[in-house]
Amino acid sequence: MVQATWISAERALHPVPEGYRHFLYHQILTVVTITDRRTERSNTIDKTRRPVEQQVAAMGSELFEVGLYNPNAGMGESVMIPRVWDAETVAKSVSWLRHQNREGRNIYIRPKGEHDLSMIDDLNADAVSAMRENGFHPALIVETSPGNYQAWLKHHERLSKDESTAAARALAEKFGGDRGAADWRHFGRLSGFTNRKAQYLDARTGLYPFVRLIEATGSVYSEAERFLAGVKGDLERRQAEREHVRSRHLARANLIRRQDLKTIDVFRADGRYGGDGTRVDLAYAVYALSHGAGAEQVETAIRSRDLSHKGNERRQDDYVERTIKKALAAIDRGR
Repeated sequence: MVQATWISAERALHPVPEGYRHFLYHQILTVVTITDRRTERSNTIDKTRRPVEQQVAAMGSELFEVGLYNPNAGMGESVMIPRVWDAETVAKSVSWLRHQNREGRNIYIRPKGEHDLSMIDDLNADAVSAMRENGFHPALIVETSPGNYQAWLKHHERLSKDESTAAARALAEKFGGDRGAADWRHFGRLSGFTNRKAQYLDARTGLYPFVRLIEATGSVYSEAERFLAGVKGDLERRQAEREHVRSRHLARANLIRRQDLKTIDVFRADGRYGGDGTRVDLAYAVYALSHGAGAEQVETAIRSRDLSHKGNERRQDDYVERTIKKALAAIDRGR
C-alpha cells in the first residue's frame, strides 16, 4: 500500500524539486502509518466487542450490572466502579472498558434484579463435560484463566432470590464448583478482557490471560424443570423445618414465662390495691396478658374469687370480659 502510494505520488510530483518530493513522501508515509494504526485499533476493539455481544445475548437480560474492580485502586479511587446498562450500551462501551482493563480493572457482569440464570464458578474441563453429558448444558461458558471456567445455566423461568441462591448452591455442589460464589447475584467475568489477578501474570511476557468466550448458545438446559422442582421442594422443606423449630422455641419460651408468672394471690396480698378486688383483677390481667398468658388463664384467675356481688352469672361474665378488654387496651396504649 505504501509503495503504490509512493509510485503514484512520485509520478505526479516528478517536476517538483527533489527535496520537496522527499518531504511530501514522508508526509504521505505518516498519514498511511496513522491510518494503519487506527485500523489495527479498530480491529482489536471489534475482536473484543464480538465476544461481549455474544455473551450478553446468551445471558438474555434486559439490564446488566457491570462492575469494574481493582483491589489495588489508589488513594481517592473507587475499588469498584458500578454501571447499569442494557446490552446495546455494554457493547458501545467496549473501548472505555478496554481502557479501564488496561489500567488494572477486572471487568465483571451479572443480570440486574431477579433473573433466570445460575453461574457456577471455578470449574475444570471435566466438570463442564459432565454438565453437558447429564442434561445441564450451559447457556454460556467462559474460560476465566487457562483451564478454569465459569458456566451460566439458563432456567425455564425467572427465580426468586431464595430459589436462585438455592439453585446455584445445588449446582455448585453437584459439579464441584465454588459454593462460596454460588448465590443469586454473583458477578461473572465478561469475556474479551484480561484477567488482572496477579497470580495469572506471565512473568516471561508481562501479560495477563484473556477471558475467553467458549460457547454462547443462550439455551435452557434440558433438565431444568426436573432440577428446579427438586430445588424448590428442598427449599420448602427447609423453610417448614425452620418454622417448626421457631414455633417450638416460641412455645417453650411462652411456657417458661407462664410458669414464672406471679399468681393473682400476689396482687391480692399487695397493699397498694387496698383489698379492692376490681383494681386487683385489672392489674393482674394487664400483667398476665403482657407476659404471654392467654385470656382463658386470666379469666380462671379472676373467677377464683367470689363474684356473686357482681350480680347474676351473666353480669359476672360481662365483668370478666370487660376487665380483660380493659387490660388489652391498656397494653396496646403502652406499646
